[in-house]
Amino acid sequence: MERVMAGLPVVTGPEWPGVNYFCTTRAGGVGVAPHDTLNLGLRAGDNPDAVAENRRRVRAAVPADPLWLRQVHGSEVGDADQPGLPPEPAVDASVTAQPGRVLAIMVADCLPVVIADADGAVLGAAHAGWRGLSGGVLEHTLAAMRAKAPQAKAWRAWVGPGIGPREFEVGQDVLDAFTADDPATARYFVPRPGIPGKWLADLAGLADFRLRRAGVQEVALSGLCTVTQVESYFSYRRDGQTGRMALLAWLNPV
Repeated sequence: MERVMAGLPVVTGPEWPGVNYFCTTRAGGVGVAPHDTLNLGLRAGDNPDAVAENRRRVRAAVPADPLWLRQVHGSEVGDADQPGLPPEPAVDASVTAQPGRVLAIMVADCLPVVIADADGAVLGAAHAGWRGLSGGVLEHTLAAMRAKAPQAKAWRAWVGPGIGPREFEVGQDVLDAFTADDPATARYFVPRPGIPGKWLADLAGLADFRLRRAGVQEVALSGLCTVTQVESYFSYRRDGQTGRMALLAWLNPV
């Protein structure tokens, strides 16, 4: 669903007790093409002053400074509550049990995924491109959350805007990465007509499959495609040089 947070157009999913989360769009910022307008990525080739202003605007919509990550398309998870964290941990997911601790994930076709328990006791956010997804980033995030809150139950997840199943052309390596883990995932790949050795992959469907297999009972998919919805979302696959949106998530302050 679409909302406005501190003047920024954002999208979000189902309401969860004790949890707030949203994903920014490309609207509401100060950037110029090809980063127009709300680019939040420091390494996307944009003017650093524009990125700083855009991050300032996002900061006004959340209760504390976000934990920005240096995402590496892997599957490691950082503990956002650990003291002495570097400014940008080189991980692709983070977890927290601290109210008001803001997690952040940047995307521009990869999936932003937020996970929480039914009582809002623990929270996780993950960057799920095909490498991280096949490498277990969602399962690792859930495992880290279970370790922080052993009493937590009734897991739920929201999968935000990402590259859609009609746009994500992949090769044999991507198909093999998933089917080697579980042959049942082959159903999320459709041969590309007229192009041997190429498939169209349903990245959100793969995330849904792996989340449910890991024990997440409720999974909501945004159904929003970053490639086709040009006015709303940055897309690396579509544009090459472009900006980054961000998923922001936090537990309600006590």
